Amino acid sequence: MAKQSVTKVKAGRATRIAEIEKKAEGIDFVKIAPLMSGVSVVLVILSIALFFVKGLNYGIDFSGGTEIQVRFDHPVDVSQVRSSMETAGIKQSSVQSFGANNEFLIRLETPEGKTEHETNELNNANVAKVRNALVNELQLKEDGVLRVDSVGPQVGSELKRNGVLAVFYSFLVILIYVGLRFDYKYAPGAVICLVHDTIVTIGIFTLLQREFNVQIMAAILTLIGYSLNDTIVTFDRIRETAPQFRDLSFKYIINKAINDTLGRTIITGGTTLLAVIALYFFAGGVIADIAFTLMIGVIIGTYSSIYVASPLVLYMDQMRKKAA
Repeated sequence: MAKQSVTKVKAGRATRIAEIEKKAEGIDFVKIAPLMSGVSVVLVILSIALFFVKGLNYGIDFSGGTEIQVRFDHPVDVSQVRSSMETAGIKQSSVQSFGANNEFLIRLETPEGKTEHETNELNNANVAKVRNALVNELQLKEDGVLRVDSVGPQVGSELKRNGVLAVFYSFLVILIYVGLRFDYKYAPGAVICLVHDTIVTIGIFTLLQREFNVQIMAAILTLIGYSLNDTIVTFDRIRETAPQFRDLSFKYIINKAINDTLGRTIITGGTTLLAVIALYFFAGGVIADIAFTLMIGVIIGTYSSIYVASPLVLYMDQMRKKAA
């Protein structure tokens, strides 16, 4: 009789738990987590493949060369600017149009001289040729040259190396922080989430062949911090919710935690998006490039906090139970 009573109590308890989980309010994020995890894996693999096959479009900060930014006081077609480069005898050049049809970025390769002094003289001569061709053929005014930036190949290689080291040290510090902040059940999700966000962002830059320079590197480090903050908020909510619902499944706890922080996530991410979208469309130049990077980062960071970090916490919990 006693055993039957215990069995009935357990059955009734299980039924009540099932009813509570069935009536759970909010969006069932965990339900489609396996599908979204598959999407994330595919995105990471494609991003890595694009990086090795297509490669990043490095700016002069990393590749070396000269950039000349010009602005006309009348509409000019990009083909006219390219034609002027050919007339000036500049064979290795690229011309990029900005938002308006009167502003362009001209990139020249660094000429090879026997000495550094000779290289500088050849480079200055090329800049003068470009300026004269644009003035004579397209009526560029003297104040139409907004900037001229030159970086040598050796300096570019050093900046690239320092940029990689900056990312490495940032990840190292984050790993130490995550290791101190969370236990083994939460830490892997936070770390993999950051790696996911970085690789996918670089994959998008590779796919679109947008210029990748020091400013973009700084923007990527910024979005790493943003993504980590979003993940920590979600994890803290999971840890706060777990003791209150010990009898319910961990899936229910994760869903409830994500739904509880969803309003905060939408408000924070939405206001940040509004700011970077405004910068992207109205700021122009380097600021627009940084805004584009942050725009990607906000979207991917919010997605990964829900569909990369949280499912990994569930997986680690299941692994812990199996090991026990």
